[in-house]
Amino acid sequence: MSFLKLISCSSFLLLFLACGGNDKPSSLFEIEIEKEKGVYHLQDEIQVRVANKKDKEIRDVEYSMDGRKLPLDDNRIRLDIEKLGNRTLTAKITFEGGEAEINKDILVLAKDAPEIYTYEIVNTYPHNKNSFTQGLEFHNDTLYEGTGKKGKSALMKINYTTGEILEQINLDNAYFGEGITILDNTIYQLTWQSGIGFTYDLNKFEKTGSFKYGKSKEGWGLCNDGKKIYKSDGTEKIWILDPTTLAEEGYIQTVTNKSVFNKANELEYAEGKIYANVWQKESMMIIDPVSGAIEGVINFGGLKEKVGKHPQLDVLNGVAYHPGRKTLFVTGKYWDKIFEVRIKPRE
Repeated sequence: MSFLKLISCSSFLLLFLACGGNDKPSSLFEIEIEKEKGVYHLQDEIQVRVANKKDKEIRDVEYSMDGRKLPLDDNRIRLDIEKLGNRTLTAKITFEGGEAEINKDILVLAKDAPEIYTYEIVNTYPHNKNSFTQGLEFHNDTLYEGTGKKGKSALMKINYTTGEILEQINLDNAYFGEGITILDNTIYQLTWQSGIGFTYDLNKFEKTGSFKYGKSKEGWGLCNDGKKIYKSDGTEKIWILDPTTLAEEGYIQTVTNKSVFNKANELEYAEGKIYANVWQKESMMIIDPVSGAIEGVINFGGLKEKVGKHPQLDVLNGVAYHPGRKTLFVTGKYWDKIFEVRIKPRE
């Protein structure tokens, strides 16, 4: 036998032994949680143990989640983690004959219930009632809007005080326009179910390219924190995109203290939080962009009653933060007004 073949066979033997021969890790060990509920909350302490199915000599067990070690104290771990939602608890086991990793899926929800907020109207401005609003964003003191519906989708540059459309780029009739965001002199715009988004030069106001979606199947809302882009897709996930490659690098899941929530639509980033219209509802979520916890809910009830009535009038959708004024601008699909509002706690 040659030296290379000997090395190859030896490596295979070590791998075989490290895995416990033909035994899969799940056939040797299992993570057990005392009084298992399946649903837990951030910072919960849970008692865990490794079920030793074949009486191996266990020398060490290390627990982790998302690569973050969870210290073990008296067979208890604390769910001190960054991201919430459906998570995987991993146990790395050192035992006679090698090492093994086993997993257990659990649901981790927010620790606290969302705070409830309401609003006060600061100003009211005109809005094109023919716009099926899908995305709003300010750059300096100019408002940019993306609209939907096939054959009517567009990207517009607007004087928000008068409602005048300063410039407009129409999408091809095949596309249903969705959310927009602006970062580093580039405007990004989604389409709904075509699996494609578009980029535009902010200063020249002309299309520069396109990008395809990854694992997310649809395009709903967009926002950014100055470094990363966040994208909603009609599920409980908000995807995190690299602004240069537009690759989906990961996601957060939106959760309350009671359940996973899948209704995030149009997005805006303001003061370290993601603001998200709740699909088909007169409300908005305030989301922690790291954990996915829904920390607040804004009740916009009554706002729709203040716009002109007509047959096409549709739901609340569209939110933009004006950093200079530190207010939110909100509107809806086919609304004839945009409202500048301040958010305040419900009394």
